[in-house]
Amino acid sequence: MSDILIVDDERDIRELISDILEDEGYATRLAENSNEAMSAINAEPPALLILDIWLKDSRMDGIDILKAVKRDNPDVPVVIISGHGNVEIAVAAIKQGAYDFIEKPFNIDQLLVVIRRAMETSRLRRENQSLRRQDVVHAQMIGASVAFRNLASQLDKVTKSNGRVMLTGPAGSGKEVAARYIHANSERADAPFVTVNCAGVAPERMEEVLFGRETPERGIEPGLLEQAHGGVIYFDEVADMPIGTQSKILRVLVDQQFQRVGGNDRVRVDLRVISSTIRDLEEAIAAQTFRQELYHRLNVVPIAVPSLEDRREDIPMLAMHFVEEFKTAQGLPERELSDDAAALLQTMIWPGNVRQLKNMIERVLILSDGSGAITARELPGAQEPDDDQARVVLSGAMATLPLREAREAFEREYLLTQINRFGGNISKTANFVGMERSALHRKLKSLGVVTSSKSGARVAHLDEPESDVG
Repeated sequence: MSDILIVDDERDIRELISDILEDEGYATRLAENSNEAMSAINAEPPALLILDIWLKDSRMDGIDILKAVKRDNPDVPVVIISGHGNVEIAVAAIKQGAYDFIEKPFNIDQLLVVIRRAMETSRLRRENQSLRRQDVVHAQMIGASVAFRNLASQLDKVTKSNGRVMLTGPAGSGKEVAARYIHANSERADAPFVTVNCAGVAPERMEEVLFGRETPERGIEPGLLEQAHGGVIYFDEVADMPIGTQSKILRVLVDQQFQRVGGNDRVRVDLRVISSTIRDLEEAIAAQTFRQELYHRLNVVPIAVPSLEDRREDIPMLAMHFVEEFKTAQGLPERELSDDAAALLQTMIWPGNVRQLKNMIERVLILSDGSGAITARELPGAQEPDDDQARVVLSGAMATLPLREAREAFEREYLLTQINRFGGNISKTANFVGMERSALHRKLKSLGVVTSSKSGARVAHLDEPESDVG
């Protein structure tokens, strides 16, 4: 996609343009009719198309070819030339997506200026696509916990197919990162990855955003579906998609084509669809806010993305990854993570999940004056009391208990926290708390603490006694 395709039914004109452009260092291809033009475009899309609007002995005129190019190769700039130019023709060409219109006989200097600008536009679009691909590649999956490994295994299984994937999980858990991972490791990695923020688009604008629009004033404005052609369209928080739009998206999934708002032409697209949600879509179906047919189309391969709570073992690794990321992107200081800071991070509550952890690390790096290892005292909400005694203040409930019950309550919460911190690994927990493994097992049994599998990992919780059935 680095040459210029010249389409004109007059041999002298197309060869003249070709000679001029080759003298300027451009590579060219020539076509004298619509069949040759479409064959050349289908074989290899050019960087720029110079197109005569009137083509003798052709089944398609210049406007027809322009429509086809803008439908299938929207990033290719098209310069229209005509010896029968008038305002109406020029306006019609621009409305259909032409970059510019030049009337014959043309001024060579004018032609070169337009071509240079169009080629620069083409180059910038390619660079933008390249940067987008790099962004996808750099969307790394970070972790080593059992829950993370199970997630990575499921994602790896779907990368080589075109099957639709539904990602579920709490806000901030990394659903978009998972979607980008699928794309970056698929056969569509070199094609676009386009995100549709279903919760962030006003319902009345959703169809224009997705399908694009055609207006007399602005011509063709491609939507996100068209921009994602050949690649992946990612519906973020798909449960928030307006119910009216859902039926049209369902039709796109079936037919792989649609009409722009205000347009008549059918636009064909080749898309892989990945969706995500934090909501229970079956409940949304029952509430009639989500179409059941669309749910079954999107939910071909359901994958649950675990919360940060379910993968606490990964927190130190994630934290150091974010430190490195902020060093590269913002020039923030590169710092290690002390053991006490890592332990505290692993015991915190994370309602915002990985996103919250990333924000906390950024805040620490920005506000801190230190250059050594990040300590527990630097973490928000972890400041010690000002007095020298550093007293532990008991909760009201704990303060009212007898010593024995208070000790049991503390031990129970402490061990629950430590076991979950180490991903349910009893050996690691025993080593950290300074107990023999057998003694820890006995202690857990006496406190009513058990472990069970959740998201592929072991999670500690209180043993709930079975209720008597009378």
